Amino acid sequence: MDKELTDDERYPWLDDESRRLLAWLHEHPAAPRFNHHCGDRLTAAGLERVRQFEDLVNTAPPSWRPDKPPAWLAGFVAFCFRDVPFYRQQGAAPGRLGDVPTCARADLSREPWRFVPDSLPLDDLIVYNTSGATGQPLDVLSHPETASKYLPLLRAALRLYGITLEGGRHPRTGRPRVALLLVCSQRRTYTYASVLSFLGGAGFAKINLDPMDWRDPGDRARFIDDCRPEIFTGDPLSFAELARLPLQHRPKALISTAMQLLPGLRQELAERFGCPVIDLYAMNEAGPIAAATRAGHVLLQPRLYVEVLDEDGQPCPPGERGEITLTGGFNPFIPLLRYRTGDYASLSSSGTQPLLIGLEGRPPVVFRGAASREINNIDVTGALKPFALPGFQLHQAADGAIKLSVLPSSADTGGLHAALSGLFGQEQNVEIVVVERLGGPGGKVIQYSREESGD
Repeated sequence: MDKELTDDERYPWLDDESRRLLAWLHEHPAAPRFNHHCGDRLTAAGLERVRQFEDLVNTAPPSWRPDKPPAWLAGFVAFCFRDVPFYRQQGAAPGRLGDVPTCARADLSREPWRFVPDSLPLDDLIVYNTSGATGQPLDVLSHPETASKYLPLLRAALRLYGITLEGGRHPRTGRPRVALLLVCSQRRTYTYASVLSFLGGAGFAKINLDPMDWRDPGDRARFIDDCRPEIFTGDPLSFAELARLPLQHRPKALISTAMQLLPGLRQELAERFGCPVIDLYAMNEAGPIAAATRAGHVLLQPRLYVEVLDEDGQPCPPGERGEITLTGGFNPFIPLLRYRTGDYASLSSSGTQPLLIGLEGRPPVVFRGAASREINNIDVTGALKPFALPGFQLHQAADGAIKLSVLPSSADTGGLHAALSGLFGQEQNVEIVVVERLGGPGGKVIQYSREESGD
């Protein structure tokens, strides 16, 4: 966070037009009560490096097979064992990536500073705290250029759908446009307006749709319609709330991240806003990783190698589900070597283009149906696909009873009950509970959970 910085420090490149756009976002009569200040802090040299990264994303997309890893991988492993304290403590660099011990979020959370390369200057180090989708706190060490490098990856995801994120100036007015609006729907979160040098000084705002963040609940639609952003980003919960507002604006696309987007809601949102809805797989530690297409999730980062591992850390055969494990990345303060994500999929390819198939966040959960039949969470997701659920939580008690918690806007309780009874068995105790908010004390939504029966 950079509240103590001046505007000149937050925006070293700021020109008069972008300064006027930033003032307009802050002073708009329907603007939310922004509670934070944030700028991209990109120098001219930093902006050039981000542009070079986009060139790499465009010209050298991920292209490898599990039996033929990319050429840069060996040098990256050697660098980590030479320069990064966490890996160096393990001894000499192994000859094969498969011999490198895996690590996980707990390692990064416990000692994030041990992942910082010794040779890296700390002048522009950014530290922010997140609990992500798991509820486990994590101090993310990052850099201004890393934050701006999200934009080329978003552009790459949009390009899969034939969409261009332009930024720059509006063709009619000649003034910078609002390129992105990050939409949240939470009790509390940081909100701010900014401008983006990589997109030619175009505007960006992070807003929270909770009415308490606005002077008047009706201001939400007024502000968004006046901003007319090219793209909305958010999660299924915030998009479901966005769809209830009387908006006239139609963006180019919605990019959904942070939690699973069910096909029923994707279709409903696409019809409501008249544009594609793109499911983006991303995490704080590694940024945008892959974008969903009909073929599977297409990997985006040119210097990110993905394995799918079993419980013993061995690569799964093609088509077999396992834990997504990352090596590489574009954040210089978190070089990853065999980093277990806690997310699961199988690995496939279209030629030399790697794909993640059947991606679902968090470890698989096996439930008990009638006659002790095993039912995994993928089957539950399949049963819920026809419903436009922005979010849900399914829990099985020790006695086998099923409780599905949903929000009022998606409360087709009869249909949900029939779908789950059909899956688990008509004799199974199934309860549908309508709640105002999902999540535990930390506000995080854990979709699937189960108490052990003790038998």
